[in-house]
Amino acid sequence: APARPRCALVAVGGYGRGELSPRSDLDLLLLHDGRADRAAVAATAERIWYPVWDMGLALDHSVRTLDEARRTAGEDLKVHLGLLDARHIAGDDTLTAELRTSLSARWRTDAPTRLPGLHQMGRERARRHGELPFLLEPDLKEARGGLRDVTALRAVAASWVADAPRRGLEEARTTLLDVRDALHLTTGRATDRLAQEDQPQVAEALGLLDADALLRRVYEAARTIAYASDVTWREVGRVLRSRSGWTRPSQRLRGLLAGRPGRRGTPEERLPLAEGVVEQDGEVVLARTARPDRDPVLPLRAAAAAARSGLPLALPAVHRLAEATAPLPVPWPADAREEFVILLGSGRDTVPVWEALEAADLITRLLPDWERVRCRPQRNPVHRWTVDRHLVETAVRASALTRRVRRPDLLLVAALLHDIGKGWPGDHSVAGETIARDMAARIGFGPEDTDVLARLVRHHLLLVDTATRRDLDDPATVEHVADAVGGVDTLELLHALTEADALATGPAAWSVWRASLITDLVKRVSEYLRAATEERAAPGAGPAADTAGAGSAGVPTAPVNSAGDERLALEALSTGGPVLALHTPPEP
Repeated sequence: APARPRCALVAVGGYGRGELSPRSDLDLLLLHDGRADRAAVAATAERIWYPVWDMGLALDHSVRTLDEARRTAGEDLKVHLGLLDARHIAGDDTLTAELRTSLSARWRTDAPTRLPGLHQMGRERARRHGELPFLLEPDLKEARGGLRDVTALRAVAASWVADAPRRGLEEARTTLLDVRDALHLTTGRATDRLAQEDQPQVAEALGLLDADALLRRVYEAARTIAYASDVTWREVGRVLRSRSGWTRPSQRLRGLLAGRPGRRGTPEERLPLAEGVVEQDGEVVLARTARPDRDPVLPLRAAAAAARSGLPLALPAVHRLAEATAPLPVPWPADAREEFVILLGSGRDTVPVWEALEAADLITRLLPDWERVRCRPQRNPVHRWTVDRHLVETAVRASALTRRVRRPDLLLVAALLHDIGKGWPGDHSVAGETIARDMAARIGFGPEDTDVLARLVRHHLLLVDTATRRDLDDPATVEHVADAVGGVDTLELLHALTEADALATGPAAWSVWRASLITDLVKRVSEYLRAATEERAAPGAGPAADTAGAGSAGVPTAPVNSAGDERLALEALSTGGPVLALHTPPEP
């Protein structure tokens, strides 16, 4: 007797993964072996689809033979991704097993060509929908750090090329699914966008204090997913490069310097970056002789080396630092403070290193007060970042302005701390002044520098508020600002901090008009302060006070005008002594 036609009902996509929310579509595939009459298959499909529609459920359905499913998966990456999560519901389970087995094998075989396409899809999605950890109305599914990224990580794992970091990933996925479930139930709509007007009800449904508590939970989950994605895709790139025989330029250069022009670099080659820190295969790892349990400065030294080199911190190194590093003494030693300043002053390369430290809870271990601003949303539409990310972005912006000030270290730390008072009751500038004093002392700054940092945090909005709201021709306006800043050096720092803060806030916070007003105000106040200093320095007057640590050991007292001057200034700060610079005289 001829074999009976085989047929199976298969859940795919989110239904196959068991991720359905109350208003989600049902993704169903009616799979058959092709031996049955087409009309009979169509009739079977109608008997399944129509009752689902009659219940008012959204349905995404298809009918395919096994060969058609394989062919469509080979032509369409999204279809292949959905079928990787195929789950048998009813009918011939051997047919479903054949589908899963063949498509999984095909996925592993095609991984070198499929995975780059999957990565590109994620980047394009992030450009369209933004970064979930920083959006006031995030798309829980499509934004970077959302549920789509978790699906992509599952696909990478199925390729056997790399696996995602497991720590916290499942909890983060569950958090986003719970929030989406509550969103569907409270709105009665099939939506992935967590709109502001829906956030209070969703927070209440989840038993959270308020909408801000909801966003913080969402942001924390999204950061875990985004960091896992970054680490995983970096590992995918490394594996695919090794399979293709591609060699990093730094490895080829080391081979040439070692007299091996024909040899490829190997992953075992290590380039020293700092004490206990080396580069290996494009990542910063710990040296074999490193002892985190005896070297409390090692996390900051490794982070500074990574940011300075523009390289990522390897995940095993981050885990080892988090698990084994001895706590830093308080106040921090001078070398810890120096490495911290180098980390903050490394520009855009600071951000991924900071994210790696934060993912391992190393930031809050170093700076406990950071916990209050971590993942804290900002409801002001001018701001594009959460409070903590805004502080890091301000330090990034400030790193480009360090040549304008005599104390780049104070500028960078003030940039990181200027909004540290947000999350506390009252005026965040007033609260931040007190917190900044404690944090500056913890980091190891002396009393004079601590006073300057506290003053900068207290008055970080002074210049922009005064320049845009007060009459600059009124002598009282200039005198008011001069009394607040206390000296030219602090004014110089405050000017750079104001610009960095505005640039990090968003495009609406800085303009040519605002910049010109602030520059005009700073010029007037500077002239006023210099005149007052000259008057105090006249015969019979007392010595002029220094307001930004100038004159203390290792602190330059002349303006920093070039990158070389900046490096000398930082070297003087780190060594606590004079620095000699040799210059070639110009030819006559």
